[in-house]
Amino acid sequence: MGAAVGRYPPEFRERMVGLVRAGRSPGSLAREFAPSEQTIRNWVRQADRDEGWRRDGPPAEARKELLRLKRDNERLRVERDILRRAAAWFARENGAGRSGRRRA
Repeated sequence: MGAAVGRYPPEFRERMVGLVRAGRSPGSLAREFAPSEQTIRNWVRQADRDEGWRRDGPPAEARKELLRLKRDNERLRVERDILRRAAAWFARENGAGRSGRRRA
């Protein structure tokens, strides 16, 4: 297994995709450059989706939007739970019992 490498810049990915489309094999590019053969194949597959040539998965922009919405959803759930607990605490502190009346 190769060492984990950080994300590659978009320009590099585009260049690799262009080279594969020009006839170079992902294997030869993997031997010449750092990413694995499978990584290069994944980039080509995603580029095909983004350009509408493949329909077996969402385009990159749709994936990014979905991830953003999932993060926002989780944040909103946490905030809701915090507010729910705070409202219950304030209700107890202010003396509101089950009847909803305040203690004198």
